[in-house]
Amino acid sequence: LFINNAYKEVYCSKNMDFLFRQMAGKNILITGGAGFLGANLAKRLVELGANITIFTRIGKNRENFKGIGSRIKFIEGGLTNESDVSETIKGKDYIFHFAWQTDLKKSMQNPREDLMTDVLGILNLLETCKKENPNVKIIFASTTTVIGTPSKLPVNENHPENPLSIYDTNKLIAEKYFKIYYKNFKLKFCVLRLSNVFGELQRIDNPNRGVLNFMIGRALRGEPLTVHGTGDFIRDYCYVQNYVDAFILAAISDKTNGEVCILGSGEGRTMNEVVEKIKKIVEAMTGRGVVIEHIPFPESESEINKRNFIADFSKFKEITGWYPKISFDEGLEKTIGFYVSRMNIL
Repeated sequence: LFINNAYKEVYCSKNMDFLFRQMAGKNILITGGAGFLGANLAKRLVELGANITIFTRIGKNRENFKGIGSRIKFIEGGLTNESDVSETIKGKDYIFHFAWQTDLKKSMQNPREDLMTDVLGILNLLETCKKENPNVKIIFASTTTVIGTPSKLPVNENHPENPLSIYDTNKLIAEKYFKIYYKNFKLKFCVLRLSNVFGELQRIDNPNRGVLNFMIGRALRGEPLTVHGTGDFIRDYCYVQNYVDAFILAAISDKTNGEVCILGSGEGRTMNEVVEKIKKIVEAMTGRGVVIEHIPFPESESEINKRNFIADFSKFKEITGWYPKISFDEGLEKTIGFYVSRMNIL
């Protein structure tokens, strides 16, 4: 879906050289860069010859940077602290803003904390960039869940926004702030609304962060794969390295300035299909059996987790030429293989 074969050939054969020429020597800040998305992006940008600074909270684990830590500058601090942000953004060409409280349930339990850290953090970042580095471009990782429950599939950027949680609402508020600062102060940005992402370096022990990786973790630990309800709800899962490509393209393209774009694979899969694939791959790699169980949705489960979703990424494809080069099946095998080797369970 949404892939032109002629363009696909050009993207595969020439685009990486183009990325090298554009990113080599650039000064780049990744906020929340020690996390899943940030670490994967940082590794790619190091390979491309960029100068990387990771801004992270105090005491954040740096395990994701084994082998390349000496090539990255780390700064610990808080986004709501103006002096921390001011010193960090100076001289940067691009900022990838990933620092965010990512637990939907936690946002509902403690909305004031989300407001103070995430929303005020965004405002402080924008205000400081306006004063100290007005020519920088910011790429913001948002989420497709800002639209709430879709009225039709696939979903593009014209779909009405109706967030169902504090987490989604604050993401949408951040998007609006970016638009205001772009219109009034010419501060460049691009928002990428991501559908379900999976891949290496994401935690596999947290049910509230990345359902697919969590299912992989359960399978590798010998625990049953627990599917809520009938398991026929549809999601759009996209491998992390595809999104890394998208973030870099969003940064270097002038056509993305001031744009909000939806990203995903463009393909829908039921949870039943996903866990069957996980079961098959894990059993093949480890020789261990994997059990699938169906359980009722918890009474407190958010409606956002019961919805169907497929992304229409045609806008971003038209602007940048991006499409997910690595298929779901290939990405899933790479991800499971990564954790099999890490857990040493063969």
